[in-house]
Amino acid sequence: MFLKQILLGICGLSFGFLASAGVFTVLVSVGLIPRFAGKMHVARKVFALEEAVVLGTICGGLFSVFSDFGHLGGYVLSRELFGPETVLIWNWAGQIFLALGGLFAGMFVGCLALAIAEMLNSIPIFARRIGFRHGLGVAISAAALGKVTGSLIYFIKGIYTSGL
Repeated sequence: MFLKQILLGICGLSFGFLASAGVFTVLVSVGLIPRFAGKMHVARKVFALEEAVVLGTICGGLFSVFSDFGHLGGYVLSRELFGPETVLIWNWAGQIFLALGGLFAGMFVGCLALAIAEMLNSIPIFARRIGFRHGLGVAISAAALGKVTGSLIYFIKGIYTSGL
């Protein structure tokens, strides 16, 4: 049983590293962070922007895996930190936070989609340069089929609801 838990832990960490490496590879390959720095006229702070993306990804991953540590609202409401109007103030603050988070996430996804659309023109050139002439469609289809299969197993089996 202990060996199984160790193996699951190693697999989970490995899969997490692979997924995050894929996300960062896409962000680097489309040049999204330098493009943001250029549009905001803060090219000298490009490393700070990259660190912010990495830190946000790490925090998001930690809060999605260890969700018990992200319950700040229960702490604030149980102790009434803002007096008798704590519930009203906390609800308004939460709505404003969600609206701003949604706005920024939507802007990021929109910029990422546009950058990926521009990058799609470079995939055939890259495939030709590395000598990958035959089977590119099969490789892309296999990756897409793997993602679909994994998602179906995840949602049909209810893996997200079972506690390990």
